Amino acid sequence: MPRLFTGIEIPAEIGFRLSTYRGGLPGARWIDPDNYHITLRFIGDIDDRTAHDVYSILGETRRRGPMTVTINGLDTFGGGRPRVVFAKASPDTEISDLQSEQERLMRRVGLPAEKRKFTPHVTLARLRDASPLDVADYFSTRGHFPKLSFTAKRFVLFSSRDSVGGGPYVVEAAYPLG
Repeated sequence: MPRLFTGIEIPAEIGFRLSTYRGGLPGARWIDPDNYHITLRFIGDIDDRTAHDVYSILGETRRRGPMTVTINGLDTFGGGRPRVVFAKASPDTEISDLQSEQERLMRRVGLPAEKRKFTPHVTLARLRDASPLDVADYFSTRGHFPKLSFTAKRFVLFSSRDSVGGGPYVVEAAYPLG
């Protein structure tokens, strides 16, 4: 069974800049910069027939044209029990519309609705037993985060092996934006 998700790739130069935030946080498993991406729709472990349906229906995505993606800060998921450190992407209309359309397409092939609210981001580290104080210290030593922007010309269908997370990810198909 393939484990699939759709996303926007992070260009190498942006990935390099994000990789400079690695380190200095106890309990962090840092994601390899080659695996940085913005997840649009997690699909999960599905059978081969459904995977083929997903591959086909994503081709029906309305072509919008390239979109500007801006990454503008660091944050964490998990509140009092932090579990992920990420770089925030601006939730502009274009990226939100693309994600919403993919959600509708996935429901058309019979997949259940995504329960989590869409928060565009690039996961930098997964945390195990990191204290909120350690995370606060990590953020306080990172100073000013400059806005990083790039033009996304496509979205992709990724696969991953069943693992703890963080890759490696393989591009199974690419769909141009415009």
